[in-house]
Amino acid sequence: MKIVSIIARILLGLTFLVFGLNGFLNFMHAPLPPGMAGTFLTTLVASHFLYFVSSIQVIAGLLLLINQFVPLALALLAPVLYNILAFHITMQPSGLPPGLIASILWLILVWRLRDYFTPLFVQKAVEK
Repeated sequence: MKIVSIIARILLGLTFLVFGLNGFLNFMHAPLPPGMAGTFLTTLVASHFLYFVSSIQVIAGLLLLINQFVPLALALLAPVLYNILAFHITMQPSGLPPGLIASILWLILVWRLRDYFTPLFVQKAVEK
């Protein structure tokens, strides 16, 4: 299982590093999808919100690749993956498989590091 989690960490790190850098450098040219998906992406670019999302992707991807602060990187990627899945489920179902693969890689790592995440699921926290 350790080999699987190392492969998952590297693949997930590379994926988010490359796609995050693409948000800044635009080296993967693709036509905008039609309809709401294209309008949504146009709005992300025009509002510069894409830079915030891309910066999280680059930071988390680098952390995964250098194997430092991996639980933090996974926590940063959780909302990004959620939005990727929500976008593809609601606006562009044809692009869903890569998002599902990234989510599976993320789940492998979260499961392997679940001891770091279990404190988040305390029903009633006691303040000190």
